Amino acid sequence: MFKQQGGNKNKESCLHSVRKNWDLYLLLLPGVLWFLAFAFYDYNIFKGISGSTFVGLDNFITFLTGRDFLRVLKNTLMISFWQLVVCFPIPIILAVAVTEMKNKFVSKMTQMTTLLPHFVSVVVVCGIVVNFLSPSTGIVNMILEKLGMEPVYFMVQPQYFRGIYTIMTLWQNAGFNALVFIAAIMGIDPQLYEAATVDGAGKWQKIKNITVPAILPTIVTMLVLNIGKMVKVGYESILLLYQPSTFAKADIIATYSYRLGFENGNYGLATAVGMFEAIVALVLVTLANRLSRKLSDTALW
Repeated sequence: MFKQQGGNKNKESCLHSVRKNWDLYLLLLPGVLWFLAFAFYDYNIFKGISGSTFVGLDNFITFLTGRDFLRVLKNTLMISFWQLVVCFPIPIILAVAVTEMKNKFVSKMTQMTTLLPHFVSVVVVCGIVVNFLSPSTGIVNMILEKLGMEPVYFMVQPQYFRGIYTIMTLWQNAGFNALVFIAAIMGIDPQLYEAATVDGAGKWQKIKNITVPAILPTIVTMLVLNIGKMVKVGYESILLLYQPSTFAKADIIATYSYRLGFENGNYGLATAVGMFEAIVALVLVTLANRLSRKLSDTALW
């Protein structure tokens, strides 16, 4: 009975939202319908929608039963997994470290040097990575040669791609992502730390018992948002870094959809793949939000 009442309450809330914002949904509808039309047609760019063949769910079936489906899905989830495991917690640690530094000059310099890479163009960042890992002129291979090792062709060997991409993303975005947590930490009442000092609490005890619990709602919110972006990853930088020899580990749903549309001209299938990606993202963020509400009483909605 309780579950049924909860379900009815959620439905009423959704209906209330639609009634309240009906004009916004109405503005959204034409674009959504136009986008959906491509997914159900074998779209011909010269004939338009009216001259293209209606294929129903064939585009979705072709993708889900195709030989590339499991590969791109696995690559997407694996790259996203490393993004969550490595690139999500480190900005939190960085934020705590910056706010706990006694030397304010060092704190400001650390924050500035980690923040600057975010404002560098993705094209430039990928170019730096390629140059650094070049087998002939890259600084990494120069160091390996000095150590008596053979140069490694990092960018053409699939086993290195996920590590390279994760480290590059971490370097570029850690400082910027830390800003949210720094702001949350700065909003903590200083009297809590003063009371803890009077009670004899050390720095680690303050971080454990005051800082982390205080910013937990922010952490949960950012985690839910990051889970929602799992299937999207950062396909622009992947497009700039990968090549056919690394497709086995680097090709994700977004890049696969890009190639279908812009390289192969298969717009209907590309749209269906994009819709599949959006649906998976919606399911992930909804599940993450519900799990967050159950475990921590904190959620986006």
